[in-house]
This record gives sequence, C-alpha cells and structure tokens, in this order.
Amino acid sequence: MDIDIIELSERKARFVLSGVSASFANAIRRSILAEVPVMAIDDVNIYENTSVLFDEQLSLRLGLIPLKTDTKSYVFPEECNCKGAGCTLCRVSLTLSAEGPKIVHSGDLVSADPMVTPADTTIPIIELKDKHKVVVEAIARLGTGRKHSKWQAGVAGGFKNMPVITIGECDYCGNCVEVCPRNILKIEGNKVKVVDVIECSMCRLCEGECDMDAIKVSSDPGSFVMTFETTGAFTAKEIALEAAGSIKKRAEQLSEIVNAL
Repeated sequence: MDIDIIELSERKARFVLSGVSASFANAIRRSILAEVPVMAIDDVNIYENTSVLFDEQLSLRLGLIPLKTDTKSYVFPEECNCKGAGCTLCRVSLTLSAEGPKIVHSGDLVSADPMVTPADTTIPIIELKDKHKVVVEAIARLGTGRKHSKWQAGVAGGFKNMPVITIGECDYCGNCVEVCPRNILKIEGNKVKVVDVIECSMCRLCEGECDMDAIKVSSDPGSFVMTFETTGAFTAKEIALEAAGSIKKRAEQLSEIVNAL
C-alpha cells in the first residue's frame, strides 16, 4: 500500500491511496465517519432560558458544536469505572451564562477542562434580546458517529478511482481542450498534455470530441483519490491515524475470534 499526499492541512486532507481494493478504501471512509471517538455535548441542564428558543432547540444547537477532543484523558461512559453515572474520567462540564442584548457564540462556553473547548469560537448559538437570559450547564461525553452524527469527527467526501488518460497521435485541433470542464488539457507545441490528471472527473467529453479516437480515459482499479475534512475536534492527520487504527483493531479482534473457533 502506498500513500501520496496531495494536500494536508489542519482541517483537510487529500491523498492518493494505491495498492488497495475498493472495499479497503471504503473502510477508511466509513471509519472516519463512524469510528473515530470525539467529544460532544450529550446532556444539557437548563437553569434559565427566557430567550425565543425552546429548551429543546437550544440543547440541539449546543449538541452540534464541535469540541476539541483529548482521548488520552477520557474514556467512553460504558467503559468507565463509574458505569456511566458520570465522573471526571468520562464527562466534561461546560457552562454558559449570558444576558441580552447580544449574540451568544460558542466561544462563550466555559469548559472545566481547557483541553476540551469548542473547535471554533465564532459559531452563533442564539441571539438574545433585551432582558433575555440563558444559564445552562452542558455535559460532554466521548462517542462515535456510529451512535449519532454529533460525534462525527469529520466528513469524508468519498473517493474515486485514479483517472488514467492516454493520448495518441492526433491533429491537435484543440477541441478536446475546449470541451474539458475541468481545464486539465492543454496544447504545448505539437502535443496535447494533461495538466492535472487527479482533477479529471472521467466525464469522457474529450473522447467524444476527438474524431481520431486519440484520447482514452480510464481508471486504475487499485488506486483511489480520497478527500476528507474535519470538524476541528482533531487535525486531519490525527483523524487519519485514528481511523486506520480503528480498522487495525477490529481486524485483530476478528482474527482472534476466527482463531478461537
């Protein structure tokens, strides 16, 4: 298996995965969506809410705020020694106290743990009018996207087979260059060149435009272009490692079960 990184930032990753099957590439995508543990607000204690939002609506908005996650300090509630009752090992308290007129943002949440805070401080929660007030305590716990989408660590935009474009002898009329919606073809001297094959959508419009059948668009069945973005709970690199680690762990568990039969 080979990995060629095209783009890697704090919030986004794009790479070419080669020497694997489509099922393995899809397993990476599914693991990013459903298997990476992150913190999310799971319970909300509302002590005062005189805003225009119902308590349920306010709780829903708080639950969808991405939180930075420290998986080394916390465990899943079902795996904790407190058996889900709630302790410092499986939950974090975030408080919010605000009075209008103002727009309340995610940055107004005060966390008991400086390592577990909103990934973005500018997410609007509610607009409070004059004399409106909200006082709440939000409880965050570890979870995975398999249980609920608020625990999704990132958004995997899917994957595609690596495009393969071959260009034979032609008359360099330029029609294929003009018809390409991604502008990945250009004429240099007496040659048609591919500028960026990864951007090819494999629409094959260039094939249909070429009267000499000089252009062939296909794909590599063992190579995939993958893209995903994070919510901010982890960096893109951390999510990729967590997703791969989850696949390895489940494969080892399956191997132990099969060997025990």
